[in-house]
Amino acid sequence: MILKFYKYHGTGNDFIIIDDRSLLFPEKDTELVARLCHRRFGIGADGLILLQKAEGYDFRMIYYNADGNKSSMCGNGGRCIVAFAHFLGIITEKAHFVATDGPHDAKITGMNIPFSHELNISLHMQDVDEVIKEGDEVRILNTGSPHYVVFGKEIDALLVVPEARAIRFNDIYRKDGINVNFVEPDTHDHIKVRTYERGVEDETYSCGTGVTASAIANHAKYHSVEEGEFNTYINTPGGELEVTFHAKGHNHYTDVWLKGPAVRVYEGEVRV
Repeated sequence: MILKFYKYHGTGNDFIIIDDRSLLFPEKDTELVARLCHRRFGIGADGLILLQKAEGYDFRMIYYNADGNKSSMCGNGGRCIVAFAHFLGIITEKAHFVATDGPHDAKITGMNIPFSHELNISLHMQDVDEVIKEGDEVRILNTGSPHYVVFGKEIDALLVVPEARAIRFNDIYRKDGINVNFVEPDTHDHIKVRTYERGVEDETYSCGTGVTASAIANHAKYHSVEEGEFNTYINTPGGELEVTFHAKGHNHYTDVWLKGPAVRVYEGEVRV
């Protein structure tokens, strides 16, 4: 079978996206997904996304990690599939779709000219009702995927992979895995983030649910008594993202939005 695919990235977090409205892709073939995502023997990506039909929604998002296994919500992948749906003509300016963590809304807020394949996408994320404090420098929360957030200094020089693997593969998280984020606050509304993703088992250039978790954790750690609307700008190795949310009461965050670019890089065919 000849498989048509599209390559997208959101601040360097890259994905293979397939129009699977005809349901021809072998969803249970985890070895195929891993092979396609392999950066030496396949197309190469942090994950693979299927766009399928879903009654009552514009489309359904099925997400696989690079290891071939279906996974929880991917924020940058969610923004990229919205851009893909726009490219296919399924949506115009707004989207209402369903992913593994439930319904999501999104909106296209602009096109970056002259890069006509780049759209600015805002994605509505799930509410966060619990931020677990583990010591002074660690917060644990779920933003559609589980995240372990560690605060520190000079994270540009940090050896992320060994530090993160010591957490991700400890006795608590080894079975189900957890994403690990290292955060360095810059100013009141700017932070740096580096993320190690489970399933990829490496540092990625960016992680949508990770920067969302980091922005909320930053508020919970440094500004928890402040309520209202907050904007946080996040610098990742792959570029800048923005997270907005409404802080309401102790560790309760609603109206969470992840904002940033989604870029169509190329399209191609592969024999499977």
